[in-house]
Amino acid sequence: MASYSIEFKRSVVKDLRGIPSKDIQRILQRIDSLADDPRPPGCEKLSGLERYRLRQGNYRILYEILDERVLIVVVKIGHRRSVYQTSK
Repeated sequence: MASYSIEFKRSVVKDLRGIPSKDIQRILQRIDSLADDPRPPGCEKLSGLERYRLRQGNYRILYEILDERVLIVVVKIGHRRSVYQTSK
C-alpha cells in the first residue's frame, strides 16, 4: 500500500495559533501517522460530509481522504467544543 501525501488547507495554520505547543507536537505526530494508515482505529466518518474526524486529547483533526490521488487534506483542527461549528 502506498503512503499517502498530506496537505493542509491555509486556514489550518490559523487554527494552530491558539493551541499550546506541546499539544501541537502531538497533533502533528498524529497527522503524520495518517500517511501510512488514513483510517486508523478511532477515526470516524462524519455524517453528511466526506470527512473524517480523529481525536487527539481535547482537540479534533478533520480531514478528507482522496483515495484516487493518494492524498489526505487536513481541513480543520480545533478544540472539541468548537471544531464542528464552522466545518462546512
